[in-house]
Amino acid sequence: MIAFARLLDALLFTPARNGKLRLMEEYFRTTADPERGWALAALTGALSFPEAKAAQIRALVLERVDEELFGWSYDFVGDLAETAALIWPERPGANRVPDLTEIVDGLMTVGRGQVGRLLEGWLDALDATGRWALLKLMTGGLRVGVSARLAKTAVASLGPVDPDLVEEVWHGLDAPYEPLFAWLEGRAPKPDPGERPTFLPLMLANPLDEGELDQMPAAEYLAEWKWDGIRVQIAVRGGEKRLYSRTGDEVSAAFPDLVATLPDGIVLDGELLVGSFEAIGSFNDLQQRLNRKKPDPKLIQRYPAFVRLYDALWIEGEDLRGLAQAERRALLEAWFRRQPRPRLDLSPLIPFDQWGELATLRDEARERGIEGLMLKRRDTPYLAGRPKGPWFKWKRGALTLDCVLMYAQRGHGKRSSYYSDYTFGAWRGDELVPVGKAYSGFTDEELIELDRWVRHHTTNRFGPVREVEQALVLEIAFDAVQASTRHKSGLAMRFPRVHRIRWDKPAAEADRVETLQALVE
Repeated sequence: MIAFARLLDALLFTPARNGKLRLMEEYFRTTADPERGWALAALTGALSFPEAKAAQIRALVLERVDEELFGWSYDFVGDLAETAALIWPERPGANRVPDLTEIVDGLMTVGRGQVGRLLEGWLDALDATGRWALLKLMTGGLRVGVSARLAKTAVASLGPVDPDLVEEVWHGLDAPYEPLFAWLEGRAPKPDPGERPTFLPLMLANPLDEGELDQMPAAEYLAEWKWDGIRVQIAVRGGEKRLYSRTGDEVSAAFPDLVATLPDGIVLDGELLVGSFEAIGSFNDLQQRLNRKKPDPKLIQRYPAFVRLYDALWIEGEDLRGLAQAERRALLEAWFRRQPRPRLDLSPLIPFDQWGELATLRDEARERGIEGLMLKRRDTPYLAGRPKGPWFKWKRGALTLDCVLMYAQRGHGKRSSYYSDYTFGAWRGDELVPVGKAYSGFTDEELIELDRWVRHHTTNRFGPVREVEQALVLEIAFDAVQASTRHKSGLAMRFPRVHRIRWDKPAAEADRVETLQALVE
């Protein structure tokens, strides 16, 4: 556990991607099985402990620490695991430092009522960094700036092999991944997922700079709409059906109505949407279905899911990824004509001769409730990752409005000491009502200025949240506005981010709710 704790601590304070890769590579090379496998599972989000809850940590700490002192400390630190790790009054002597495997085995096998006592002994044996790592592991919120993809890239370096090859076998393996390490270190052949429907890394598009169009022959590209849902991969092999997100996370459980209708022998690429083929629901409607482990029948009936297909990777046992885009499209269309499905739809191609025709359509995308256009070279194979040139996303322009900062909350990880999460509002009459929340768009220097402003203009506190004087205007960039029952304003911005800090603008001149209502799609 000590080595894993040191790894997490180093990752947290190493901002550069290559630096994080080096840290993980060294850990995986020097740590034995199964310890490193459990670490890999934790870093990729594949490890969870249903019987371990954050409330148990708080209750355990309050057995040894004054409640008021803990409350003030938690308010200052802004993170439960870090607060508990720092404030924990250990009782050393009778405990030994556990290894990571012992901790995983313990949390996987004990009942909920026994977690506290097990945790107490470990906390007494570990130092502050070890306690923090243990509590982060237990709650599943590592937040050390490492994505699942980056962790898989680090482990692939043991081969070394292409990280995409690790992705292709990943869903056929279980933690602690000993066959994976054996293959990468040359001690065993590549794991064979057999007929299991594993995830195949997606091909991604690059944003289009309009100046690039002059260098691109229009006749060499296909065009289609960029639909406002989430990218998914359908994989059905050997009778087993799975639905994956763009990052390779399985989301089948949230969409049983869709998964049940899928035919065998396919790996298809498309956009997950809700509603009907003719009347697509908003992204806000789709969010009602996302991250649901067991959606109820009423929710399924209200927001039926379907996939609008873009591409074909496998059809009836044949790998199509090496074929040209135009060939794959033709095979997808032929397959679809043979067996259309109630929850599958083809994304139509847009006929055009000149880029100007598409520019006009792109300008109309917002009125259609569509994100923009996709441009794909006719002759390119399906290449994992984001190669430069074959695919472009030509999105509609962002919208901007001036809003007033209302609340601020501390961030997580390296931002845990800064107020970096901002709730902002628009005017409705003489009242400010929340319309969105932003966590990004500002530089590190601007974050320091915003944090200082929040601390000097706090008017009220609600735990880790500060209400501030209604005086600072933030220019917010966003993609769309949708109706929402979760906000007092009845509205929600799509992908809001801080575009500029308007130190110069009086709050009274910020935008009004009526302006947002006029933008609702």
